[in-house]
Amino acid sequence: MKKALTVLVLLIAAVTFAQDKNAKASLEVDGVCMMCKDRIEKAAIRTKGVKSALWNVQTHELKLIYDERKTNLDSIRKKITAVGHDTKELKATDEAYNTVHACCRYRDIEIVDDHKN
Repeated sequence: MKKALTVLVLLIAAVTFAQDKNAKASLEVDGVCMMCKDRIEKAAIRTKGVKSALWNVQTHELKLIYDERKTNLDSIRKKITAVGHDTKELKATDEAYNTVHACCRYRDIEIVDDHKN
């Protein structure tokens, strides 16, 4: 009886730990508009293992839920910078940045000011 109870407890513990695969994180990602939001979220979601990606235009915060067994924050950052958006830790290349729409040029102070109005 003790042996069966011990096995049952170990089995429940293993199942409980196995289900804790999803991680939550947030990243700061530069952008200025709803087109940026769409581009950033799509880049994150297209990263294998990302389950949810929501970017806030005002705060520049990208909230993520992802499977730690399939991806990590560095991989997600690389996907985002590949579509032309800087993160706090990693900057997009000039080539990638130049692919974003003219109204999305978040490095241009005049464009950023235009989006504040």
